[in-house]
Amino acid sequence: MSTVGVILAQASSAETFITKLIDGLALGSIYAILALGFVIIFKSTQVLSFAHGAVAAVGAYLAAYFVTVINWPGRYLEGLPATLRFIISALVAVAAAAVIGMLIERVFIRPMIGQPLFSIAMITIGIDIVLRTIVGDLLGQGGTLDIGSPWGILSFTKIGEIVVPHVFIAAIVTVIIVVVALVIFFRTRMGVAMRATAFDQEAAMAQGISAGRIFALAWALGAVLAAIGGIFSSISPRGFGVTGGTAFFALRAFPAIIIGGLDSIVGAVVGGFTIGIAEIMLGHYLANASGTLGIGFTGLIPYLLMLGFLLVKPYGLFGTEEIRRL
Repeated sequence: MSTVGVILAQASSAETFITKLIDGLALGSIYAILALGFVIIFKSTQVLSFAHGAVAAVGAYLAAYFVTVINWPGRYLEGLPATLRFIISALVAVAAAAVIGMLIERVFIRPMIGQPLFSIAMITIGIDIVLRTIVGDLLGQGGTLDIGSPWGILSFTKIGEIVVPHVFIAAIVTVIIVVVALVIFFRTRMGVAMRATAFDQEAAMAQGISAGRIFALAWALGAVLAAIGGIFSSISPRGFGVTGGTAFFALRAFPAIIIGGLDSIVGAVVGGFTIGIAEIMLGHYLANASGTLGIGFTGLIPYLLMLGFLLVKPYGLFGTEEIRRL
């Protein structure tokens, strides 16, 4: 190969690497948002919610229904840009998801306070099955509901030869906003109360903190983050609308909290970006091995990383280690 050919090949390789890195950061942002929902619920209530993926699917379905089916409240906001109308409809869906999260906590979780955590985990699995079934029935025979795109499917920013879809930029910006908002929230009175309840529930209650209100708030926040993650996972080019697989996509964020630590906000973000970047990078550079590894091997990457971390660091990178006497 000539010198010019080598230079062009290296430039192309560098551009491909950067493109895939941005793709990985965008995917990692979605995983991080979903993982933060897992962590907030677990940190506050010690419950590992296996219904998280189903709540994400419900939130995404509501957003798609509001945006593309009934155009609500967008029909009353015709003077606003399409992007802003989409965001407002999505926020309404996210608010509805928060209500669903509080209902789940009040009806199913709160009566189980004091019961074995295993039993509560089984209840969340039951809730997951019920919600996924409802979403599947609502989707109907086609099994897909288009969620649209606030920027348009072909909307992108071009930096040199690198093409970045606007939805990727939005996902990265959103996770930054979410993290900053959580940092500010945990400095407020309610946030401090949530942290105190997570640290020592009995001591917090002795100080007049309502554990019930904290639990309801935690499930509402978890549902909000699940819905945001579900919406982003359904927008092209990451997804092709809301499908029966939306809930399972959300559960792929589970390895992020194992890698980062079940009770760590920072760990959820680090874990999300870790598996997002690894999934995209390894999926690209091992594409030629798909015949050996299988077409869907990229979906296994987060779980393989999780297994590796469990063997080396069972509590994750930032999780709180527990020492128990045998």
